[in-house]
Amino acid sequence: MVDHPRIEELRRRVEKDPASLAFAHLAEEYRRAGRHAEAVATCRAGLEFHPTYLSARVTLGRCLIETGDLEAAQSELRAVMSAAPDNLAAIRGLADIHRRRGELQEALDYYRWAQQFAGHDPDLEQRIRELKAEVERGGRPAAQPGTPPAPADARESAAQQLTTAGSPGPADLVASPPMIPPPQSGAREAAERRLVVFRRFLEAILADRGRRQASR
Repeated sequence: MVDHPRIEELRRRVEKDPASLAFAHLAEEYRRAGRHAEAVATCRAGLEFHPTYLSARVTLGRCLIETGDLEAAQSELRAVMSAAPDNLAAIRGLADIHRRRGELQEALDYYRWAQQFAGHDPDLEQRIRELKAEVERGGRPAAQPGTPPAPADARESAAQQLTTAGSPGPADLVASPPMIPPPQSGAREAAERRLVVFRRFLEAILADRGRRQASR
């Protein structure tokens, strides 16, 4: 099989220098071409040299979903969110994992969280409408423990809110310690914005579940 010129160029660069950051671009090109197994192998090799390269971990997680390894995909995407709680691709990837498992409420929570960062996204809005209707029609499958981590300074207060509300699902949000240390050069303002968005997300979940409980 003859490779696309872009793939061929990147592959040669990585073969010449296995520690090259070009591995992430090569893996993403493989993903776009539907060559998920090759993308997974490329990501894993490159991450041996660059374990904190978040975009490569996102690509790895997305490809693992496509190959059916949902547990490994979840681990990778949670690692990304430990360092970047507002990473839209990671949030949507985790939503897709829960949806494939039939964990509809968890998937809905993640898609709603993604909407906080995506703005007007017709595809995302459609998914949210469809999932909301499914949850309202058929109830909610049992949740699997542990999913996205909250920002470290929000975990304690978030856990307290969720415990007080008696809500079983989003407690996952505070369950996991960081797997990748966040960049040390991040601005304080960016961290504060992430925290505000996260708190709004939790408030929206609690309000929605309160309405559903009151209507039963």
